[in-house]
Amino acid sequence: MIVSPMRYLRMLTNAVTGGVLGAAYLAVLVLQLNPQVPIVSMTAVQWFLTLVTFYGFYLSAAIYFLVLVRELLASRPLSPAWLSVRLLAWLGAAGAASAALVTWANLKGFRAMLSDAAAEHLRQGATATTIFAVVLVTVAVLRYSFGRRGTRAAAALLLASMALSVGVPLWLRGPGELPVPTPSGPSRLSPQVAYNPTLSSPKAPRVRMLLLDGAALGFIRQRVAAGQLPNFGNLLDRGATIDIATLKPTQAETVWAAAATGKYPPKNGVRSSIHRVQPDDLNPVDLLPNYCFAQALVDQSFVTEERFMTSNSLRARPVWEILADFGIPSGVVDWPLTYPAHAQLGYVVSDQFDDGASSPLRSADARAAAPTTAAGIAREVFDTWQSRPWQDVMAPASADEPKPGGLQSALWDHAYSAAAAALDKEIPTQVTAVRYEGLDVFGHTALRDAAPELFGQIGRVDPHRSLLDRYYTFIDAEIGRVADELAPGDLLLVVSGFGMEPETLMKRLLARALGKPDRPGSHDRAPDGFLIAFGTNVAPNQSLPRGAIVDLAPTVLYYLGVPVGRDMDGFARGDLFLRSYTVEHPAKYILSHER
Repeated sequence: MIVSPMRYLRMLTNAVTGGVLGAAYLAVLVLQLNPQVPIVSMTAVQWFLTLVTFYGFYLSAAIYFLVLVRELLASRPLSPAWLSVRLLAWLGAAGAASAALVTWANLKGFRAMLSDAAAEHLRQGATATTIFAVVLVTVAVLRYSFGRRGTRAAAALLLASMALSVGVPLWLRGPGELPVPTPSGPSRLSPQVAYNPTLSSPKAPRVRMLLLDGAALGFIRQRVAAGQLPNFGNLLDRGATIDIATLKPTQAETVWAAAATGKYPPKNGVRSSIHRVQPDDLNPVDLLPNYCFAQALVDQSFVTEERFMTSNSLRARPVWEILADFGIPSGVVDWPLTYPAHAQLGYVVSDQFDDGASSPLRSADARAAAPTTAAGIAREVFDTWQSRPWQDVMAPASADEPKPGGLQSALWDHAYSAAAAALDKEIPTQVTAVRYEGLDVFGHTALRDAAPELFGQIGRVDPHRSLLDRYYTFIDAEIGRVADELAPGDLLLVVSGFGMEPETLMKRLLARALGKPDRPGSHDRAPDGFLIAFGTNVAPNQSLPRGAIVDLAPTVLYYLGVPVGRDMDGFARGDLFLRSYTVEHPAKYILSHER
């Protein structure tokens, strides 16, 4: 039998058409997830071309490979036209069906990231894509069942369905949503609330918050049951615990911005990292779609990612600014999006303070901490910790143990914690919040070593020896130190913004194939964090209904007697406290704390 090379070229043209169609579906999804991008703009054009270049190539290659496999296994050879109705009907049906599934999944996963209007447009687009997927499947089945020769009517129906499956979701999405600028101006008391000087009196309750990246409650309970982490165990036995839903994507900036403001990203303005096709792009994309390996766009340099955001990125006021309106001083340390630092009452040491550690002129300190005295005190502490041996950071450590990776984050955690302790002695505060990043770092790299049973291996007999366990021991000691300083009426909140779980086998294998570092721990699927409350007014030994990360700010405001903003998405979790306390301290509300 003579094999015509033109036949394989015709297969290739159909495969390329199918690949471009799949890339077009993803371009539509990117625009749906980012309504701030005008549909008629260079940004939209650049993203379409980039996605066609990236996904179009890989999808075309995959489709062509599958067609060749079909040729090897089928009894009758395939001889398609340059644009085959029969072949494109199946490719269009598969592409539309996959696009519909991915769109519905993104709507569910990113619902908190979208405004009501954007979510409704995305739902309508997913519905339209699903309908056209059904139409394309019907065309493919009918074409396969009732004849092999294409007709003009079938071709017209196919082309119209494919075009509409892309065009209708774009039409439903609309031209785009222009962001509303946040009014600026000096901070002032809300006109609905009078200043209450008793709130900042010496007898007023204090709130101490320990904020943890990547702490997993299941891991903690397992270690407590094994007789380890005694201070965590004390909190679990005598405090109240709630699982809290986090946000996807689980980036520290996004999660802790929601916790600080009590508002989801559509209101606070922080959704994700910034992604640009061109450095001078005026309408960057911040949210990449999930379930389609979109991060590969960054990994292969098709798109640049900018993780750095500032306090000016927030369009909603954080809880410490609200408390300052009521005369309540706060100390905030290592909280994301606090650079440049501003402190109306108390002090702020931003998460960018460690960036100036290697600068002999300390030129960055003036903006990384406020007031100036706080920057000076924090710098002395940081200089001290930089001169200490690494074994002090990861104690206990043997003399011949190699220096572990991820140590820098652990060093800064120690420095930030010590800085907070030093600042509390010089600048009295009623609310203190300190964030720790080390558990997230070691959770990514050392989870298999700490919990091999999660990966189908034999569990360790001595789990305290893993890096992750040793760092949990440090956090446990921090909890014990803060708990010992509590007075009657004070409140300790230990909050994990997001959990940690084993990475999926597929992603681990893909990382190895691409030569990337092995990261057994992951929070890509947004595992729950937790909130543990401890104090004399806390209902003991309570495991309560699941909450959300946006519940943190309203709960702190409630406990301090400050009205909760009705425009907040979170709720004051009064069920954390004793019934007698909530009866004597009913929640107060205000329309908004925004300026």
